[in-house]
Amino acid sequence: MNPVHKKFSRRARVATGGAVLAVVALAGFGAVSANASAPAAKPAATAAASAGATTTSTHLTIDAATKAAQAALDAAEKENQRVTVAVVDRNGNTIVTLRGDGAGPQSYESAERKAFTAVSWNAPTSQLVERLQQAPNLKDIPGTLFLAGGVPVTAGNAPIAGIGVAGAPSGALDEKFAQAGADAVAR
Repeated sequence: MNPVHKKFSRRARVATGGAVLAVVALAGFGAVSANASAPAAKPAATAAASAGATTTSTHLTIDAATKAAQAALDAAEKENQRVTVAVVDRNGNTIVTLRGDGAGPQSYESAERKAFTAVSWNAPTSQLVERLQQAPNLKDIPGTLFLAGGVPVTAGNAPIAGIGVAGAPSGALDEKFAQAGADAVAR
């Protein structure tokens, strides 16, 4: 056995070892505490957000979208028209669709596509039909339908939703009903 160990009793060695462990643990805790209290570097996402790399956008609520769709459907029913109304968000995702009693099966998809087209170009689809004369390839863009009956809903001149109506005998009527829906949101 080591001569140093012979001088200390077993109890003294255990106590000394415990004291050494306590000092090491406290030193480690102090280092961790010091690091935890030092200001951390900003994460990349926080740095990007504070540098203006994000935007804020306005969206139509489900209540407002439902109000708009119901107003468009009511306007059509007053004129004995059987239509489907679709409201899409800024990204073209459907928020609400109301299919009126007796509306044709083709009207569902047509209403959604008219709403998508109106919000995508921030213009009534009747105006976009006229643009096809100068740019006929526009009609090839997936999900669009260049027939009158879709109108955008805007906030600060930026499109936030689109309303599409399909099923009336003319696109002019469809667009009239879609505009009634947009007007209901504006009130």
